[in-house]
Amino acid sequence: MAGLKGFSGVWTAIITPFDTEGRVDWQGLERNINFQIASGVSGILAVGTTGESPTLAWSEHTKIITFMASLVRDRCGIMAGTGSNSTTEATAATKIAQKRGIRTVLLVDCYYNCPSSLELRKEYYGYIANAFPEMDIIPYIIPGRTVTALSPEDLAILTAEYPNIRAVKEASGDLERMIKTRQLVGSEFDILSGDDDLTYEMIARPGIAASGAISVMANVVPGAIIEMVQKMLAGNIKRGEELYKILAPLFEIVTVRVEGKRNISGKTFVVVDKFRNPVPVKTLMNGLGMSAGSTRRPLGKMNAAAVEVVRQRARAIWEKNPEILRPIEAAYGVDINERLKRNDCWETQAY
Repeated sequence: MAGLKGFSGVWTAIITPFDTEGRVDWQGLERNINFQIASGVSGILAVGTTGESPTLAWSEHTKIITFMASLVRDRCGIMAGTGSNSTTEATAATKIAQKRGIRTVLLVDCYYNCPSSLELRKEYYGYIANAFPEMDIIPYIIPGRTVTALSPEDLAILTAEYPNIRAVKEASGDLERMIKTRQLVGSEFDILSGDDDLTYEMIARPGIAASGAISVMANVVPGAIIEMVQKMLAGNIKRGEELYKILAPLFEIVTVRVEGKRNISGKTFVVVDKFRNPVPVKTLMNGLGMSAGSTRRPLGKMNAAAVEVVRQRARAIWEKNPEILRPIEAAYGVDINERLKRNDCWETQAY
């Protein structure tokens, strides 16, 4: 699979479905991939963090990449998440992706050991870009999870030194940082949104001019997100804004924050629980009857209040714009209206 000339449109950060025993659900994964391709996505990200890569054994990681590369073939683009907080591990994973015919990899900034931006440039991104000159390398900036970040300046130096670094996944939430990135890397470089709720803003702002998104909610509503991005890239910002407002209830539940109660020695305490991706999107998919299954420990389930938030957001979309969710019915053989009404479809998703 040849390297791409550029990155634009919608790439789905696909979830990894598990069966009741916690094993990879290969049939479900195939169904999800076919749904994405039929919807017209630009490409699929295999085993990113949305795909729960931190809890996949490397043998599973390899099997999933192999499975997806074989299934996707040339029907859409494919990139593999091969990042790690170990350059040795990331290099080995990138080599595996290369052997499976994948020519694009996404590398997340090194979490926990948190190298400086200079170290990230020299000992991680630059090292791997130099080792695989024929592969496209996409840095993934998400300091909220990694507590470190490749700076716009070091990214610009990398793009000058390595022509195979031609895109970045931006999930910093810092629009001013993104404007600086655009100033330093030039107009031909692709900035991809890594935050669904910021995709509209990142494309609409001339100072950022993002070319698309690596999306979480595209697992559920790829068609609508594709239309939003395509309309905006074609200059139809008005229609893009309309779709963004329609989709906002779903974008807002990539992460869900609710108050939870803890009872200790007869006293009740309130704790704010923050349920992070992919727990909410898997909860939504399960509730709607899509292939998702459980998450892997230490991720688990949300509390009942959080599940109800997810359910109500889906219900709001269905009541006002059912066409957004209707493609799920044909792809998965479900009745969305029925599942939104049935309590048992949602109650089992909570602790």
